[in-house]
Amino acid sequence: MNPEYKYLFGPVPSRRLGMSLGVDLVPKKVCSLNCVYCEVGPTTKLTTQRREYIPYRKIVTELSDYFAASPPPDYITFSGYGEPTLNSAIGKIIQFIKKNKPEIPVAVLTNGTLLSVAEVRKELLYADLVLPSLDAATQESFEKINVPAKGLTIDEYIQGIADFRKEFTGRIWLEIFIIPGYNDSASELTELKKAILKINPDRIQLNTLDRPGRIENLQPACIEKLDQIIDFWQLKNVEIIAKAPERKNLAAYRKDVESSILGTIARRPCTADDLAQILGTHVNEINKYLETLESENKIGHVRKERGVFYKKL
Repeated sequence: MNPEYKYLFGPVPSRRLGMSLGVDLVPKKVCSLNCVYCEVGPTTKLTTQRREYIPYRKIVTELSDYFAASPPPDYITFSGYGEPTLNSAIGKIIQFIKKNKPEIPVAVLTNGTLLSVAEVRKELLYADLVLPSLDAATQESFEKINVPAKGLTIDEYIQGIADFRKEFTGRIWLEIFIIPGYNDSASELTELKKAILKINPDRIQLNTLDRPGRIENLQPACIEKLDQIIDFWQLKNVEIIAKAPERKNLAAYRKDVESSILGTIARRPCTADDLAQILGTHVNEINKYLETLESENKIGHVRKERGVFYKKL
């Protein structure tokens, strides 16, 4: 991450998008959900209120500088600290990118909750790929897993993504995060399948925990369980997202970042936020490397009062 940039990060070695330049549109952590598994941490502003949390002019200034000085990434991805569609300027920013760098595809990682708003759906029509998430199809599970802002209902949530599918000419990859004991029962999976058929995404991507979530005692689903879910659904376009070690094959994976992380936590355990501040790198980028290093048993973690601390093994 260029230390001169406050709102751009990466390119990040993304499991799904290759060499991805991240664009952060909201401060940490403004979101419409407070998901139990979130690796960024607890939501500090739980809201559905849209406004220009980070001004359009600041984002396009950094993008213009990046375009002039850097090689094009595989994707420009709206993600970051919170929910990008909460920024009311997202549509204008996407249009700026498409006008100035039409050859670079734009992806939007969204929790999908605001797709029930017609204005939000209209703003995202200029993107090439939208990756909404849907972890539950009943209100009870929605509240248990995603802890939504007041007023959000699962029925409007699902209908919003389905309405967007009808209006959007690009690709939609629907991510479903499986947490054993939360959304993997036959009844929950049956309701999720109904929602998938209603939405009709191009891909359904199963994911699970690679690193500690926001609360204790969450367990990842094993590959065998995810394969069982694919068999249960009997849908053609379901895939399990590639595991973390495959990042090392991506051009964006940087050994110097890995070495800096290992060198830092060898001296003292740090949280992801600590490492982001010390190394001048966005926490989303740090999380990608932590995930890879932990999968290779090079680092471990312990949960303390201030958060999850990482240490070298």
